[in-house]
Amino acid sequence: MDTQTRHALKQDSFVQATASSISWVDAHRSAIIKASIAVVVVIGVVLAGGIAYNNRSERAAVLFGQAMDIYNTPLTQPGQPAEPGLKTYATAADRAKAAHPLFEEVASNYSWFKSGANARYLGGMTALDMGQMSTGENELKQAGDSHDGSVASLAKFALAGLYHQTGRDPQAIELYQQLIAKPSLTVPASMAKLQLASLYETTKPEEAKRLYAEIKDQDKATAAGQIAAQKLQGGAAPGPGQPQ
Repeated sequence: MDTQTRHALKQDSFVQATASSISWVDAHRSAIIKASIAVVVVIGVVLAGGIAYNNRSERAAVLFGQAMDIYNTPLTQPGQPAEPGLKTYATAADRAKAAHPLFEEVASNYSWFKSGANARYLGGMTALDMGQMSTGENELKQAGDSHDGSVASLAKFALAGLYHQTGRDPQAIELYQQLIAKPSLTVPASMAKLQLASLYETTKPEEAKRLYAEIKDQDKATAAGQIAAQKLQGGAAPGPGQPQ
């Protein structure tokens, strides 16, 4: 078979294949168009979803920042003149009252964002600052179930303190033990142990001493270790978070 013949046969095969493809496209044109539209729609939805997610995340962060600005405002001291142009609060309850609605808005509308999880916890804390104990407890319980482990630990720690203050020590002990078994960056095991040991001082003094000794040996270089050592020596040691 000469070269010209082979070329002619290849050309015929290409023409037939192309014609077959065109015929198939013509026969399935409607399905192809629908499939193409579906792909474009999916891409559009994904892009729109990403934009909407970013917009909501930014909105949550802005509202949370506004609430934190209020919550971090220093309280005025008696006789201290107010600074011009600076919003101040006379009491922690007044400050919490101003910040609480913003925390609630973020927690309710943006719960799946980091800002929303933080806001749920701080909503509970500001409720307690306002003296709304039942509301604060409910908020902290919700925050304690947060998908964010760091926030959940803080909420459980605060909730345990509330239980102790209101005479519900068994519930407080249970939460402290949970935090000791599963520590986090926000609530290390030593921090929960200190609180549990303090709770045990009047009811189980030997258990309190055991916990203090454990903290002192395991956390020698930390503030928790120093507090535990002072407790074992019988000195008055500041509690966690208090100035030494």
